[in-house]
Amino acid sequence: MKISTILDQIDLGSMALPEFQRGYVWNREQVRGMMQSLYRKYPIGSLLIWVTQTDTANARGDTELTPGAVKLLVDGQQRITTLYGIIRGTPPPFFDGYASAFTDLHFHLEDESFEFYMPTKMKDNPLWIDVTELMQIGAGKAIGRIVKNPQLQDKLETYINRLNAIDTIQEVNLHTEEVAGEDKTVDVVVDIFNRVNSGGTKLSKGDLALAKICAVWPEARQELRNRLHKWRGAGFDFKMDWLLRNVNTVVTGEALFSALKDVDTETFRIGLGQAEKTIDTLLNLISARLGLDHDRVLGGRYAFPVMSRYLHANGGKPKDFLERDKLLYWYVHSLLWGRYTGSTESVINQDLAVIEEHEGALDRLIEQLRQNRGDLRLQPSDFAGWSRGARFYPLLYLLTRTLGAKDWGSGIELSNEMLGKLSGLQVHHIFPRAHLYQHGYARPEVNALANFMFLTQETNLDISNRSPEEYLEEVAGKHPGALESQWVPMDRELWKMENYREFLEARRKLLAEAANRFLDELLHGDVPEKELQVDITEPAIASVGDTFAAEEEAQILECMEWVEQRGLPEPEVEYELVNDETGEALAVFDMAWPEGLQPGYSQPAAILLNEPREVEEAANRAGYRFFTTVEEFKEHVEKAILA
Repeated sequence: MKISTILDQIDLGSMALPEFQRGYVWNREQVRGMMQSLYRKYPIGSLLIWVTQTDTANARGDTELTPGAVKLLVDGQQRITTLYGIIRGTPPPFFDGYASAFTDLHFHLEDESFEFYMPTKMKDNPLWIDVTELMQIGAGKAIGRIVKNPQLQDKLETYINRLNAIDTIQEVNLHTEEVAGEDKTVDVVVDIFNRVNSGGTKLSKGDLALAKICAVWPEARQELRNRLHKWRGAGFDFKMDWLLRNVNTVVTGEALFSALKDVDTETFRIGLGQAEKTIDTLLNLISARLGLDHDRVLGGRYAFPVMSRYLHANGGKPKDFLERDKLLYWYVHSLLWGRYTGSTESVINQDLAVIEEHEGALDRLIEQLRQNRGDLRLQPSDFAGWSRGARFYPLLYLLTRTLGAKDWGSGIELSNEMLGKLSGLQVHHIFPRAHLYQHGYARPEVNALANFMFLTQETNLDISNRSPEEYLEEVAGKHPGALESQWVPMDRELWKMENYREFLEARRKLLAEAANRFLDELLHGDVPEKELQVDITEPAIASVGDTFAAEEEAQILECMEWVEQRGLPEPEVEYELVNDETGEALAVFDMAWPEGLQPGYSQPAAILLNEPREVEEAANRAGYRFFTTVEEFKEHVEKAILA
C-alpha cells in the first residue's frame, strides 16, 4: 500500500493509528535513518494491520471495509507517525510525544544527507531544502525555485532528480500484512505481533483492547487518563493497563482483555464509571482501616481488579464491618505473599472464579491463599528483608499507622494527625547509617527492614546521627511507652552498636507478634473503628508524604522531574525485580525502565543508588543497563537518547 494512501485512510478514519501507552518514542537519529532509507529505496519493513469489528454503524469513508469494521495499525506506528508528521507538516490527531523529533527536517542537495535545521549552518544556503515544505508544495514548485537560483545551475539536473526522489517517497509501497477473522481475538493478535516484533517492545493486551475501543469512542483514553490524574493528585500512581483491568473485571467478570470483544461502547462507558466508584471505595477503606494512604506503601495493586469485581457484584460496598475487614485481611496477605507477581491474568481469573458465588466468597479466597502458602502466620524471618522496596515495608508502615505508634519527639500518636497530612512523616534508621558503616556493616544490614521506623520530620532531624544508646534512653525518660509503641526491644544491651544483629533479631520477633495479632483481629472484625473518616481520593485533602530517606529521595524526585521534562517514559520507583517463574523477589532498583528509555529500541535501564554488588549483578543478569549515580544517567540520556 502506498504511503500516501495510508495517510489518506488515517485522515478519513478508515484506518486507525492507535495511541498505545508508550506514545511516540523515536529520536531524531531514527527519523533521519528512516528517511535516508526511503530516499535510497531501501526497505523499511512491513506493517501489521488488524481488521476488526466495532459496534459502529458505518466504515467512516473506506468503501473496502464492511460496516462496523476498522483497520488498526498494530505494528508500524513509529514509522507511520513519523511519515505523517513530515509529509502532513503536523502531528496526527492521536499524537502523544514530542514533535521536535520530526520537525524541521532538511535535505542537502549536494551530499544527499538529512539533518535538522541549524541556523548557523543552513540559513540562506540554497542547498538545504525543507523536507516538509517540499512535501507540502510538491516537487514542481520546489524545482521552480532552484531553477531561478544562479548558484545551482552547474548541477541543476542532478538537483531536480534529487528533489523528485524525495517527493516520490509518498508513493513508496509498503508491504502490509492484514490479520482478520472472528478467530483473531485480542490475545491472538498480540501473540502474532510479539512474535513478529520479538526484538522490540512487547504489545500488551490492554494496549490493543483499548485501541479497539478508541476506534469507536476516541475519548475513551482521555476518560481513563482523567481518572488516573484524579488518583495521582491524591497520591496514588496507577497505570492505564491497571485501570483497564479493573473495568474489564467489573464489566465481564474476566481478567483476559479478549473478554471485551463483545462489550459495546455504552457498556464500557458505564463500566468505567462503576470501576471508578469501586476503586474510590477501596482506596478509602485501605487508607482509613490500614493507614496505607499513598502510593509508596500501596502494594498488591493487582488485587484491586478482584476486589472491584467483588464489590460491584454485591452492591458497591461491603454489607457490614465484618465483610469489610475480612476483605482487607485477604488484601494484606495477597500483598505480603506476592499473590500477583507471576502470571497475573491466570491468577486473577482463579480468584474471580472463587468469588463468582457471593456466599462464602471471602473465606474461599483466604483458603486459596492458605493452600498456596501452607500457613498465613507471619514469622520473624519474614521481616528479614531490606530496603524500602521489600514487600513487608508496607506492613511496617501499616502497623505504625494502626497500632498507636508514637512520635519520639512529641509522644503523640502518629495516626492522630497524619491522615492526609503526611508531608512530615519520614523513615528513620534506629541505628544511624553512618555509625553502622563505620562499624563495618554491609548495606543490606544497614537498611534492614527491622532498622526502619517512622517519625515526624522535626523529630527525625533532631535525633539525626546520634548514638542509639544515647537517644533511646532519652526518649524512654521523656515519653514512657513511646519506644515500645514502635516495637523497640527494651534490653539496653541491644542498643549497643556491637549488638546490632541481636537487636534486629529481637525487633523482628516483636514485629511478627504485633502483625499476627493485628491480622487476627482484622479477620474477626475486632480492630477498633477510626473516628476520623475522610475521602482520601480528594486531592484537596490528601497530600503525598515523603516517607523515604531524604537524601536519596531528593535525588529520585529531581530525576523524575528531569525525565518528565524531556518527554521520556516515566520510571518505576522502587521497582521489584522478580523471577517470572517463581515470583521470588530478586532485587529492588531505586528507579527502573523495564522496557527501556525508548521502549522497543533500547535495553532495560535502572538507577541503583548506593546498592551492593549483589543488586548490580542481578541487574546485569536481567539485561539492564544500570547507572550508579543520577549524573551518570543524565549524561547517558543526553548523549545516547536526546542527541
